[in-house]
Amino acid sequence: MAKKIGIVGGVSWLSTVDYYSGICRRSEEWQLATNPHPVPSTPEMSIESLDIRKAIALLGVDEDENSWTQFDHYHRAALKRLESSGADFALIASNTAHHRFRSIVGGIEIPVVSILDVMAKESARIGAREVLILGTAVTMRSSSFREGFANYGIEATGPREEAVRDMTTGLIAELQIGKREGTARRLAKIARVAFEGKFRMSPVVCLACTELPLAFQEQKMRTTFAYDGIFFINSTALHIAAAFDLAVDQRMPSVNGAESSARTGASNK
Repeated sequence: MAKKIGIVGGVSWLSTVDYYSGICRRSEEWQLATNPHPVPSTPEMSIESLDIRKAIALLGVDEDENSWTQFDHYHRAALKRLESSGADFALIASNTAHHRFRSIVGGIEIPVVSILDVMAKESARIGAREVLILGTAVTMRSSSFREGFANYGIEATGPREEAVRDMTTGLIAELQIGKREGTARRLAKIARVAFEGKFRMSPVVCLACTELPLAFQEQKMRTTFAYDGIFFINSTALHIAAAFDLAVDQRMPSVNGAESSARTGASNK
């Protein structure tokens, strides 16, 4: 019997759809391979879909801890509702919220799978030493993200030029409303511009926004892939894989505060 999965979604809804469908597809494939049945089983799930405009409006300023109070509460309240729904563990289908992960999961009594942790683990597994973070304005400058990668001996940074960061967030805004034409090529170009003279070697590119994989329709469910000579790590697909692995694992990680919630022990594919 698979564990029940709780998902905090809606930020954005397009990527949340991929979380739901990705987990279901993995379950069907796993069930057909291990126990063929005319109707393969899928994990039970509850989704708390948040209002993306409200979540953006509640973003704080890093120099003012109190300014994040409402943002943190908005996401924590959704996790609490998932607890009440009977979810055995949860995940937040958004990279931006993971900038505040420790604060958000404080007091949550079920494990919460960290998207940052699974990205950093995968980067270490493939031997990456430098990672370029492409994502929202928050994730590209996030000290929490840099620290998360540093825990695995990896130097991670967002684009240094404001113009490159603006191009990235502009592309994300288009993907959020379903505009995808030419976005893969543009994203590869953004990565190359960010690389120039800024890294000792060509880094791995971490798609640290759950909308960015939508630019790559053929690869969006792959955890890692190459496009136009650039190697990408797909945060959405990695998060989905970690969630499914935990759902079918008979073990359940202990929860001893926010730090243990950040390290669920779920394996990656």
